[in-house]
Amino acid sequence: MKIVVLDAATLGTDLDLSPLSELGEVTVYADTVAEQAQERLRDADVAVVNKLKMNEKTLDGTAVKLVCVAATGYDNIDTSYCAAHGIGACNVPGYSTDNVAQLTLAMALSLVTHLTEYRTFVHTGQYAKSGVANYLSPQYHEISALTWGVVGGGGIGSRVAQLAQAMGCRVLMCRRKPDDRFETADIDTLCEQADILSLHVPLTAETRGMINADRLARMKDGAILINVARGAVTDEEAVAQAVESGKLGGLGVDVYTAEPFDDTHPFARIVDRDNVCLTPHMAWGSVEARQRCLREIVENIRAYTAGSRRNRVE
Repeated sequence: MKIVVLDAATLGTDLDLSPLSELGEVTVYADTVAEQAQERLRDADVAVVNKLKMNEKTLDGTAVKLVCVAATGYDNIDTSYCAAHGIGACNVPGYSTDNVAQLTLAMALSLVTHLTEYRTFVHTGQYAKSGVANYLSPQYHEISALTWGVVGGGGIGSRVAQLAQAMGCRVLMCRRKPDDRFETADIDTLCEQADILSLHVPLTAETRGMINADRLARMKDGAILINVARGAVTDEEAVAQAVESGKLGGLGVDVYTAEPFDDTHPFARIVDRDNVCLTPHMAWGSVEARQRCLREIVENIRAYTAGSRRNRVE
């Protein structure tokens, strides 16, 4: 069996990919652009990919029988094309639940507490020069006094809701089916009532652009928005404008429509603001989560070669 890893750099240079060698001949590329994919996959049986889109442009004319995405989300896989051409596709559900919830919580706590501003006050020497033992501006609130709206009731959303509840927040959840553990409501109600709104949904036709100018306008003045789902579930220009106008009191984002984004992206205008926390799509990537992800990919390939379906999205 020939296995080709197309964009290993996105998995971290410290990740040991040797477990794949137990399954067959492995070729690893740090990065691959779409124009290189067909040639690199020409004789491959299995393509392992993280970010590169797998579609007609990259798969046509190849021998690929299985695509393994090193992620839970698989919006970069054209499942219709794979189905029409007898190509299996697998994702890795659940491997990063605690990791993504951890970053969501870290962003919320930092933004609620204005941690960047207070740290800057000390690190720039202003505290030493002030002669005052306590500096309490800007004002901040106890997180237990706030309502946290969780959009998406899957593994990650449910974990975030549990953590928010443990800290004393009132939790409102928007999900397809009611959940006895949490108070549920529609997305517009969450926008209107939440002090913190965090997004944990896959990118689909239904969720694309769900946080738009209208829903941002519904939000409380000074509310905090956190997106650790996919960049395109928000209207990024509208989000940037909401920060600039002061409508949003804080913004935490780990995912973008363009990764990495350049200076034409709306967030380039707000990146230096103290109430904005932008991270480089790293919420999924703890050492433990990446090791789990690789183990699952190995098991997905084993299952396929044994003629069974495991974590199949096509």
